[in-house]
Amino acid sequence: MTDLPQPRPGDLRVAAVDLGATSGRVMVAVVGPGRLDLAEVHRFPNGGVTAGGSLFWDVLGIHREVLAGLRTIAATGPLDGIGIDSWAVDHGLLDRDGVLLGNPYSHRDSRTDGVPEQVWQTVPAEELYARTGLQHLPFTTVYQLAAARGTAALESAQTLLLLPDLLGYWLTGEIGAERTNASTTGLYDATTGTWAIDLAARLGLPWSILPPLRDAGDRIGTLLPDTAAALGRGPDDAPVPVVAVGSHDTASAVVGVPAAGPGEDGERFAYISSGTWSLVGLELDAPVLTEAARAADFTNEAGVDGTVRYLKNVMGLWVLSQSVQTWERDGTRIDLPALLAEAAALPALRTVVDIDDASLLPPGDMPARIRALAAAAGEPEPRTPAEVARTIVDSLAVAYRRHLRAAAATAERPFDVVHVVGGGTHNTLLCQLTADALGVPVLAGPGEAAALGNVLVQARALGADLPDLTAMRALLRATHELRRHEPRTGADALDWDAAERRVRPGRPTTVG
Repeated sequence: MTDLPQPRPGDLRVAAVDLGATSGRVMVAVVGPGRLDLAEVHRFPNGGVTAGGSLFWDVLGIHREVLAGLRTIAATGPLDGIGIDSWAVDHGLLDRDGVLLGNPYSHRDSRTDGVPEQVWQTVPAEELYARTGLQHLPFTTVYQLAAARGTAALESAQTLLLLPDLLGYWLTGEIGAERTNASTTGLYDATTGTWAIDLAARLGLPWSILPPLRDAGDRIGTLLPDTAAALGRGPDDAPVPVVAVGSHDTASAVVGVPAAGPGEDGERFAYISSGTWSLVGLELDAPVLTEAARAADFTNEAGVDGTVRYLKNVMGLWVLSQSVQTWERDGTRIDLPALLAEAAALPALRTVVDIDDASLLPPGDMPARIRALAAAAGEPEPRTPAEVARTIVDSLAVAYRRHLRAAAATAERPFDVVHVVGGGTHNTLLCQLTADALGVPVLAGPGEAAALGNVLVQARALGADLPDLTAMRALLRATHELRRHEPRTGADALDWDAAERRVRPGRPTTVG
């Protein structure tokens, strides 16, 4: 892979490990004055593995694939740093020797069914929100740990590591928890920025397993000798640092939002990190812990540089990708761009459903579930793949409208533009419908926001002249093209208020 980006004198060349629930990527980037080049080096499938009736992550397989990507980068040029981001809440438990106690569970595993209600008997939901600021998600780490009370693994555990921190530990031997991911656990105090040890103790959870906290931009350590050797580096080569980035992929994606900062053009922005999941919200300076925020079910998660990600976890393009898998399993070959083009030609808002409904969380036959939701709501049932795809996209746009307007109201922070980042930037139908639904411009791009945010935080830690988020985002705007979608008015306008009233609110059931 000799065409990978190479540094000029003074540039940095770093690796970004960006892990999603359905695929992982190892990327290489070169950062320098006016330069931000990114290339994919290695992509691999990911997903839960069922064993003994439970759903796990093959974390050793993930580690193997990460090493394969890093080995390619190291073989094709300098390697100045490594950063890892992934999805939230899932974790591994280590014994006193630092050995992993079994494969980490997937948040899609059913063992947390009914557990939140048990937890609330000890610590009421209102008190949990006032401390942690988290949206109710039934598989948050605190509920996973509560489900594990009394198990041999939890009773033997000495350390809990969230997945990016676990992979970083295997690379460096250093233990810690980066704050942006720690803040998703339900065991992190949103006001003090420390572990809520007293909450863990009240719930009968072993709070001593919570590792020391670190910030995005801290150096975790350097590669262990055997790992460095596995990447082809010798004892005389310079040590390779592993940097704590915004290890929750949404935190890195928000760094990668190319918004103009205050004092430039006064842009007040909202964001949608659109991919397998949709994370919709605002970047704030402080958490919103009001009863109105709790009732609206918004989450307050730590962002990079002391910011707060005030957002809603919304079912994303997972529903569409699962639909495609269902059709192809049944023998219908799907060309996604052609399917979306066919869907765009269909009448808008003919069928809308609650895209946050709990039935859409597990893998399976999404078209059948979409039809069932439509029938239950008295909506026309979509039959063809194009009709199902149109229903999904329309319903996502309705959800974005509802949640972003609620975010602005509960945070008392209006917005003038919405930035869409992530894989959903390539779905032009969804981006246009989002602009129409919200009545403000949508700026789409970059598609690899999480990896770029990962890279930018690494580069600053390694000495690049990127002192703050404003500087990082200015480099993004200078080096990446954005696609602008203006809201349509007049004859092209749709009745979004009526569409929103047709959707029955359902409980949120997704995680980023």
